[in-house]
Amino acid sequence: MTTSQDRARTLADLHRAPEILRVVNVWDAVSAATVAALPETRALATAGHSIAATFGYPDGENIPRDLMLDMVARIVETAGALPVSADLDAGFGDPGETARRAIGVGVVGANMEDRLRPLADSVRAVEAVIAAGAAEGVPFVLNARTDAFVRGGDRPVRESIDDAVTRGRAYLDAGADLVFVPGVLSADVTRALVDGIGERKVSVIGLPGALTAGEYEALGVARISYGPMTQRVALTALQDVASELYSDGVVPEGTRALN
Repeated sequence: MTTSQDRARTLADLHRAPEILRVVNVWDAVSAATVAALPETRALATAGHSIAATFGYPDGENIPRDLMLDMVARIVETAGALPVSADLDAGFGDPGETARRAIGVGVVGANMEDRLRPLADSVRAVEAVIAAGAAEGVPFVLNARTDAFVRGGDRPVRESIDDAVTRGRAYLDAGADLVFVPGVLSADVTRALVDGIGERKVSVIGLPGALTAGEYEALGVARISYGPMTQRVALTALQDVASELYSDGVVPEGTRALN
């Protein structure tokens, strides 16, 4: 049986490996089991947006923390020996305590967003998460998210790059493992982020219009995840088959018994 310490070290090693870590986001036990069954799966990550939507809440800490962590615990149990990284939004008002409770249900890494709060406040949040891991005896793997692009408004791209680099370096200095910079990032922007933050220290999200995982890997990115996009793909398939069934269709041949 693997321990939280073992799984945390595995997750950290996956980030340092030459190959980009491809993490397919899940939102409940059955989605976790479906992805975990694939031989290519090395780790799982939860999608906070998707978990909130599952319970009828909008994204952004509207879901009660206890309810979110209960679902995360079910995902961890389903994942078995695979390391699980959880989307902890911005920490639910207490980043250290939220991380401590996540560690308590078996989580070994997390995303936590800065929402472009003052840098000193954001650094303290990172420090609190890392301290929580140390107190629990787990080398917690923080993928510290900066919203330099998604909350940057209409400022010049160069300003968002510089902001992401400044914040990213500060988060790494505070103990974060990676810096997550969501947004549709071009090759030039990604190259500038990797140059400024560090090789194998940048994490990105796969979105329509973004580069492929292989292209990001060639630029030195450590990790790619997909946020709520995986749930949207699943829900699109559900709505499409429902429409077909309403039109006197039949369940498609080849449908697999994944539940």
